[in-house]
Amino acid sequence: MSKIIWMNFCQNIRNDIMEIKKELWGKSECGKEIFRYTMTNSKGAYVQLSSIGAGIVSVVVPDREGKLADVVLGYPDPMSYFGDGPCAGKIPGRYANRIAAGRFVLDGKEYDLPINNGPNHLHGGPEGFQNKVWESRVNGDSVEFLYYSEDGEMGYPGALKAVARYDWSEDNSLRLTITAESDAPTVVNLTNHAYFNLNGEGNGDILGHILKLNASEYLPTDDTLIPVGESEPVAGTPMDFISAKPLGRDIREDFPALNYGKGYDNCWIIDGAESGQIQSAAELHAPESGRTLEVLTTQPGVQIYTGNWLAGCPEGKCGRSYNDYEGVAIECQNYPDAPNKSDYPCAVLRPGEVYEQAIIFAFGVK
Repeated sequence: MSKIIWMNFCQNIRNDIMEIKKELWGKSECGKEIFRYTMTNSKGAYVQLSSIGAGIVSVVVPDREGKLADVVLGYPDPMSYFGDGPCAGKIPGRYANRIAAGRFVLDGKEYDLPINNGPNHLHGGPEGFQNKVWESRVNGDSVEFLYYSEDGEMGYPGALKAVARYDWSEDNSLRLTITAESDAPTVVNLTNHAYFNLNGEGNGDILGHILKLNASEYLPTDDTLIPVGESEPVAGTPMDFISAKPLGRDIREDFPALNYGKGYDNCWIIDGAESGQIQSAAELHAPESGRTLEVLTTQPGVQIYTGNWLAGCPEGKCGRSYNDYEGVAIECQNYPDAPNKSDYPCAVLRPGEVYEQAIIFAFGVK
């Protein structure tokens, strides 16, 4: 399935010309221009992207009746994207997810990072990539964003250049390719933190959405959501999504992972993941609208976060603040705290190497 989607995606990109609109959306507090891009295919389905955190602002796709709706949570005011707790739609970095106690050792040297999530470092810190205005441009049928992270920024070693490229296809597939290079050894983990509600943003919770994961193991954590010990089988636990089930079916079970996060906020190990190979990670379906989403990636893990702490976020596009569980994030990435776990996939990027990962969000109906 994943190879077919990849081939169809590439064919659509080659054969169709995407309409791309660029507009000035605002200015940051320091006066930097913020741009918004709209990519529309010939069927009228479109994606909006922002230079704040190289983020996904909107994805407007049809339901089973052909009615278009925006299925991504976000804000009408661009300034709301700076420092928002949910990290809505953006690319967090330099290291997405958590690093225990904000410390890691690389080549014998210890590095200290800002603590911004309980006792841990989360998503690159309070001034992570998600809170930066990236450089941006239209490049053919793609939109590209670029960010230079200076040596020592948020405590990370090495000057790093990150590039995020988005492509939107005729069959409503959004491909994100992220590359990075550094002039000194560093650690990196980049993903996208979009929240999806396939009934349309602002249309209730996602607990009735049906999720299937290509993952027979997950990473148990301590109560601060740092992985501990080895991966464990999902079989016989509420973490089992091998067979599709509603997100809300087991979410209130008395189970450590669910108690710690007030819902799902864990990393699953993608079965059959191989470096550089596109693999299906997750399938999401909203029975009410009929919309579906398959997520494919080259990454080894997928963090599922059911929006357990969305309440209190900035006013959304629906005209109010979102409530808890109104969106689900499907974050394809390396494992949390990998810089401190020698048995996890390597998170180190060295000079002369290129970090490259891809994520495809393939929307459909059934």
